[in-house]
Amino acid sequence: MTHHLLLTAFLSTAAVAASAQNTASPASAAQQVTRATYMQKVDNAFVNVDANKDGFMDRAEIESAETKALVTRKAVMLRDREAAFRKMDADKNGSLSLQEYNAALVALQPRKADATPVLNRLDTNKDGKISLAENRTPSMAQFDRADANKDGALTPAELKAPAKR
Repeated sequence: MTHHLLLTAFLSTAAVAASAQNTASPASAAQQVTRATYMQKVDNAFVNVDANKDGFMDRAEIESAETKALVTRKAVMLRDREAAFRKMDADKNGSLSLQEYNAALVALQPRKADATPVLNRLDTNKDGKISLAENRTPSMAQFDRADANKDGALTPAELKAPAKR
């Protein structure tokens, strides 16, 4: 239970920090994070929630941090939705016509189809084609992993349980 509350508080605080740092570049997101840096972020999140600085997070502090995170997230979402609306409202009349609403989708060009990832994953004999057996193998392996009691059928509990790696 304590770990759940700590995680909730950390995620709430992290959400506030993440929304405040929306300007981070994609390159910085791909950089490695050391264990020490990660621990520092966890500790900073804890300190931010510990409003009275007594070294503990109590219910009121956790709920306060969650509320702050939710209020911040709502404000960001409203700002983003309003910006999207203004961008779609081409004639700036405060209303969206069906044409304005669909314009971005109409302008979108579909990406070129590429079978390479599917072939790389399923074409085990590398002949450029996928046989029924090649297509079936990964799915049936997943079924077998999920069939915990090995009875050849998936119970509702087995369907809900995460498949063993």
